[in-house]
Amino acid sequence: MRSQRFSNWCRASALVGGVLGVLGTPGNVMAQALKDVQTSDTPLVLKAQGSFFVGGEKVEQTQGELGDLGPGGHITVNQMYVRYMVPQGGDGNVPVVMVHGATLTGKSWETTPDGRMGWDEYFVRRGHPVYVPDQVGRGRSGFNQAVFNNVRAGSAPAPSLPRWLRFSDEGVWPNFRIGPKPGQPYPDTQFPVSALDELSKQGVPDVTFGGGVPNPNPTFKALAALAGQLNGAVLMGHSQSGSYPLATALLNPGAMRGLVLVEPGTCPANSTADQIATLAKMPILVGFGDYRDTPTGMPSLPTWQARYEGCQALIGRIKGAGGHAEMLAPPDRGIRGNSHMIMQDKNNLQIADLILQWIAERVSKRAGGKK
Repeated sequence: MRSQRFSNWCRASALVGGVLGVLGTPGNVMAQALKDVQTSDTPLVLKAQGSFFVGGEKVEQTQGELGDLGPGGHITVNQMYVRYMVPQGGDGNVPVVMVHGATLTGKSWETTPDGRMGWDEYFVRRGHPVYVPDQVGRGRSGFNQAVFNNVRAGSAPAPSLPRWLRFSDEGVWPNFRIGPKPGQPYPDTQFPVSALDELSKQGVPDVTFGGGVPNPNPTFKALAALAGQLNGAVLMGHSQSGSYPLATALLNPGAMRGLVLVEPGTCPANSTADQIATLAKMPILVGFGDYRDTPTGMPSLPTWQARYEGCQALIGRIKGAGGHAEMLAPPDRGIRGNSHMIMQDKNNLQIADLILQWIAERVSKRAGGKK
């Protein structure tokens, strides 16, 4: 019976060219090999590349909080890892900081699930230094393990444990607007459905919403510090972090050359007049893809159309305060089928060009030209 259901599900997901490996299908996961990664015909010429950390605080923890491997002592927590590339000849161009969304890492901006060039490399090839962090609590930024060890040892109650969040493979279909149901992609979807297993591999446990990261989120302060170190930057957020550029701009408005909100999970509806006046001093671009009316499949979450409308309301308030804010909606330009993971869609470079054009037209170059 189970194998029959599996077969039926696979047949339902068949597209021209064969049956696809579908997210959520039991059994083996399709492997991506190095040969699947598409290499550009032209070399990527860099002045510099590397990584570093921003922020962090020193805390003292007991032997038990450290996991009983060694004696208690001091460690660093709440730091933010950043990877960067600076193109040769790009010193005078405004840097772009790309922040990932919930249950993901900076991998979102790198090579796409089907092996194509990601936005991090493409923006570098177009002359912009690019900085890709992992949010505090995820990826190479790490998380504070103390509460887990305290509960394990019985010195803290179980309810004090943070919640770890993940999106199921099945839930990604409607929530990321790849298709209305698992295995049923929209006919014109831009997402590379044949590589959905690779998107699944990008998921990581996320404690941001469950109390595993301090409030306010240290990522905001770290992003503000990073933009300052860069002598000004365009801050780009996606999904959960879509509104991060707004929060960060309020901490360090002088370091914001522009804000790009890609499919933001929310746009604040309760910003004060003073906050709106601050945001009106910098150019802002908000972008959403297609099929926004699709139910998310998560009763606690509104549709992406509702979020789109909330962001339109914010744009109206900023424009009313004399600022420059605008919406990038590819369907309004005749570009259909873009998913929530728009930076990974098959036309991702077409969308990137629209953002790069906006940067060229609306964003001032930074002063100085330091990395």
